[in-house]
Amino acid sequence: MADSLVIVESPAKAKTIGKYLGSKYIVKASMGHIRDLPKSQIGVEVDRNFEPKYITIRGKGSILKELKDASKKVKKIYLAADPDREGEAIAWHLAHYLDVGADEACRVVFNEITKDAVKDAFKTPRKINQDLVNAQQARRILDRLVGYKISPLLWKKVKKGLSAGRVQSVAVKLIQDRENEIKAFEPEEYWSITVLLDAGKTTFEAKYHSIQGEKRELHSQEDVDLILAAMGNGAFAVKEVKEKERLRNPSPPFITSSLQQEAARKLNFRASKTMSVAQQLYEGIDLGKEGTVGLITYMRTDSTRISPVAQEEAKDFIMNKYGAAFYPESPRMYTKKNANAQDAHEGIRPTSVLREPDQMKEFLSKDQLRLYKLVWERFVASQMSSAILDTMTIDLTAGETIFRANGSKMKFAGFMKVYVESNDDGTTEEDKLLPPLKQGDSLQKQAVDPKQHFTQPPPRYTEARLVRALEEMGIGRPSTYAPTLETIQKRGYVAIEEKKFIPTELGELVIQLMEEFFPEILDVEFTAHMEEELDFVEEGKEDWVKVLESFYTSFEKRLEFAEEEMKEIEIQDEVSDEICEKCGKHLVYKMGRFGKFLACSGFPDCRNTKPIIKDIGVTCPTCHTGKIVERRSKKGRVFYGCDQYPTCDFVSWDKPVNKPCPVCSSMMIEKRSKNGVTIQCTQCDHKEEAADDSPDDMKD
Repeated sequence: MADSLVIVESPAKAKTIGKYLGSKYIVKASMGHIRDLPKSQIGVEVDRNFEPKYITIRGKGSILKELKDASKKVKKIYLAADPDREGEAIAWHLAHYLDVGADEACRVVFNEITKDAVKDAFKTPRKINQDLVNAQQARRILDRLVGYKISPLLWKKVKKGLSAGRVQSVAVKLIQDRENEIKAFEPEEYWSITVLLDAGKTTFEAKYHSIQGEKRELHSQEDVDLILAAMGNGAFAVKEVKEKERLRNPSPPFITSSLQQEAARKLNFRASKTMSVAQQLYEGIDLGKEGTVGLITYMRTDSTRISPVAQEEAKDFIMNKYGAAFYPESPRMYTKKNANAQDAHEGIRPTSVLREPDQMKEFLSKDQLRLYKLVWERFVASQMSSAILDTMTIDLTAGETIFRANGSKMKFAGFMKVYVESNDDGTTEEDKLLPPLKQGDSLQKQAVDPKQHFTQPPPRYTEARLVRALEEMGIGRPSTYAPTLETIQKRGYVAIEEKKFIPTELGELVIQLMEEFFPEILDVEFTAHMEEELDFVEEGKEDWVKVLESFYTSFEKRLEFAEEEMKEIEIQDEVSDEICEKCGKHLVYKMGRFGKFLACSGFPDCRNTKPIIKDIGVTCPTCHTGKIVERRSKKGRVFYGCDQYPTCDFVSWDKPVNKPCPVCSSMMIEKRSKNGVTIQCTQCDHKEEAADDSPDDMKD
């Protein structure tokens, strides 16, 4: 008969742990938090040391009764919520409800849900960490004060339903500031000159480097003509060949932010999807005969530390599978990326490298397998030898000019045999081979290609870039990135176009008001300092009440000033020429999370909405009568289809161009990469370079 009750957050986690602990333990799920601040009021007694007024979350009554009844039948209660601030707070609330004493060793934590990790954790239960609880409570109260004090003001002065949050406001400001930079940007002309040189059995490219020993930039056609004249018509001579080895080291294991960024680049996952799938892998997957096992460690972490046991297993695996050369002389140790990282956690890794991704195919969904493979490869690579690249630089003279060619070749793959981190556009490095040349060799040019370019504005933020920016600035913590990105879209402050954030008119207006009346909330340094103060509370170095007092003293004055001075603003929707087919009123332009759309001005009586159809000026290649228009999927992804749908079912993720293939006359489409835009035939191998209009997301 069971004599212990174990409470975790979710049924999936309860199911996995229950199988490990056996019949002496009853394992139940609290379904997340059981108490919170009330939604109907601020719920904080500011004048009584910020005392929170917690209430039972609606709908949790039956769960609490079940937990209470179960607790009366056992001798011992264990609280095994997740190993972070939120988990500690859940345990604290449960202990309060179930009358577990403050000095009782009831708290059990583990970074991975495996049989050994869980059983080891139950050997060393501890008291609830009040510093962790205080840090979560201070953060919750701070966010409540900001949200519930500023939001009603925005409802009154601007529009109902608006909200302001501590981290979300900074995120919107970053997006707005970037948009302002883009609008203010003035392109500058510059030129490049590339020559194609004949090296006998092969050709290679070299680019203009300098003239008369001076690295002179090219800003006009006149500058180019000067270089072309100085080149002369003679042969190119090899002036110098430099060869050297370059080591490339692996990236550390994932932390929350880097996992979200890499999953966005390689898997096209949104931050919220990454965390949802990671949660499934952490809580446990049924592996058939092996039973239910957590496949990755806890996914909300800012630590890159790896346990000695995991390192030793990785060493044995790498030596056996790839050979001794692929393991470094000593185990790799990664320093904390974030000075505030709490190293009670580990980096995100597979719970066992012996469970290779290919072996997991039959047990995982497509998305689970893709994310598990990413985590597995990144971790294994993080423990492997450096890659060795042979690099070559060739300087060539032509008249008074010097041209330079750079090349590299993989000498030893090392960790790159398993994994290579992608760039912001999802591409990875490739070999660029140069012919074996020596000083004094003479080469003839086959072609000279001067090309005009214009500097590009800074790129808009993708989810990956925004998460990276928030992390680098010290804004938010691992648990806040994904919900922050979701919130700013749901509020209508930003929209996503072509996977990039753009501020809406509403977002721009709210940021203007916040900058005028609550500048500290938008100040990056101030917000980062507050995050640091909350970390100090967690470490027991700061008193949580004093941290809140320090913030609220100046905030209250700002609030009083805004109440008196902020003017009421009426937001007028832009009226379109289209008439609602349901009620006869005009449709107006609205901004949603995926950009503009049309909605009836009779809302809420009429809720008719329509997408804005954008004709791209291309005739449908299937029916030859319809026009190709830009549309959006339910998830906001742009695609192209025929305006005669459903009569014609033509559809393409790539943008068709109004030019048939010169080889086979088939439709051609745009393909974008960091090197610019190319136009490719959909039926044959023909490919050509488009005009130099590289999109801003390819320039970083």
